[in-house]
Amino acid sequence: MSEYQQQHSPTAYGQDGDALPPVEQHAQQYETVRNAHETELIEDYVELIGDLLRHRGEARAADIATRMAVSQATVSKMIRRLNELGLVTSKPYRSLFLTEEGQKMAEISRSRHDVVLHFLRALGVDDSTARIDAEGMEHHVSDKTLTIMQRFTEQQRT
Repeated sequence: MSEYQQQHSPTAYGQDGDALPPVEQHAQQYETVRNAHETELIEDYVELIGDLLRHRGEARAADIATRMAVSQATVSKMIRRLNELGLVTSKPYRSLFLTEEGQKMAEISRSRHDVVLHFLRALGVDDSTARIDAEGMEHHVSDKTLTIMQRFTEQQRT
């Protein structure tokens, strides 16, 4: 057995040898991940638009495409979707703006992202890795876990 397998075997965690959680819990785990996947791209776009507006005063499709490493056509499709969802407003050849609902989503997403980022840094993860890892983790962490992460981070500062 490899070192990894020894460290991550069910008995390493004091479990009874059955690595599978109860059925209901297992189903909830997968449902939670599916729900997070459905919204994470939308949240990422809204969060980036909010960040661009806050730091640059405008959010242009070209800037979004560059920062997300996607084509402008991809950004245009997502902007249409965000518009249909009532999260952004846009005019041709103009900056994007968040609706009130979009602004709320951006703030929540940014807050979640910051908690995860600061937690990873508090664990000693280097900044570059922490930024990469935090991007995405924020969508898959429960509010309960985020609260514990935040509490841990605050305790490390004192």
